[in-house]
Amino acid sequence: MICALTGGSWCEIYPRQPYPMAFPELLDQVRREVQTGYHPRLLPGASSPKPYAVVFVGSPNWCGTIAPPLASWLAKNDLSGKIILPFYSHCGGVPCDFSRDVARLCPKAEIREALGVVEDDGADLPGILRDWLDKNSLRPLPAVYAGESIQSTVTKEQDYAYQR
Repeated sequence: MICALTGGSWCEIYPRQPYPMAFPELLDQVRREVQTGYHPRLLPGASSPKPYAVVFVGSPNWCGTIAPPLASWLAKNDLSGKIILPFYSHCGGVPCDFSRDVARLCPKAEIREALGVVEDDGADLPGILRDWLDKNSLRPLPAVYAGESIQSTVTKEQDYAYQR
C-alpha cells in the first residue's frame, strides 16, 4: 500500500537461511538473534537504495526491535543523507522504538518517526498511512482505493519519486 500511495519501488529481503515455520522454534531463534545482535546473511537480489532520497524500511516487531534480516540490510547499505521512514507491524507484544533502532544502524541518515501498525483487518490503514506521510511532510499520490489508477507524484520537500 505504501508503493501505491507514493509511486515508489518495492524490494524484499530474505535471509540465506529461512526461519523455522513452527512458532516456538521461530521465537527461540529470533530471541537468540536479537539478544546477540546477530545479522544474518541475506540472499542476493535486494535493490540498492543509492538512487533514492527517501527510503521506507519495515519489518515485524521482533522481540521489541527490527527483524535481524532488516538490521543486516541496513548495516550493509550506506544510507547517509537519506530520509528513512521506518514502519512495523505488531500484535501488541513487546514495545519497541523502531526509529531509535534504525538510527543506531544508520547514524548519518535522517530517521523520521516510525509507524507502528497493529495487525487487524486493515480497514483503517489507508488513512493511517496518509496521516503518517503528511506528518512526515510527504504527500501521498492522489488515488482512490477502488482500483482507480494513480495520477501524479507530489511532494512538499523534494522529488517524491525518490530519484536524485
